[in-house]
Amino acid sequence: MKKSIGAKTIVHPAPVFVVGTYDKDRKPNVMTAAWGGICCSVPPCVAVSLREATYSYQNILDTNAFTISIPSEEYVKEADYFGIASGRDVDKFQATGLTPVKSEIVDAPYIDEFPFVLECKLINNVKIGLHTQFIGEIKDIKLEESLLDGDEPLIGKINPLIYSTDNLSYYGVGKFLGKAFSIGKKF
Repeated sequence: MKKSIGAKTIVHPAPVFVVGTYDKDRKPNVMTAAWGGICCSVPPCVAVSLREATYSYQNILDTNAFTISIPSEEYVKEADYFGIASGRDVDKFQATGLTPVKSEIVDAPYIDEFPFVLECKLINNVKIGLHTQFIGEIKDIKLEESLLDGDEPLIGKINPLIYSTDNLSYYGVGKFLGKAFSIGKKF
């Protein structure tokens, strides 16, 4: 029997998105966000929801661009720090020793050391309540070549972080279970 636990912000798993922006002085900034995911196929789009109080919020509105760098498991401490510290108070790149890279596609930086990057042009934003959802058209995806099979990312080699919203914890990706749009055909 299922037990009701009420309306909560729980979905398993949640992504660990590190959102990259430039501020008005062109200083690169990043923040960690878990409220997001792919929201359209054509054009390819991703959504990320931020509180107005975040430093990145106004940066996205000012530049009409953002990146999403997806950290591998080895960068769990840095990803967590990016969600704790504010770019108003600290240079997160200097603090962690990670490298900002200026996108050649959109007006936003990404993290060189993170294996998977989405470069996004802001196409819409919707105030929902406490959060505003920013919808970005994915203009390019960059991955380390060693993590590709042809043009297909290998999730087992990327080792992206995932987030558990209910217990505020990070996890890695589990084992392979089967191919989508294939394993269910037995029915």
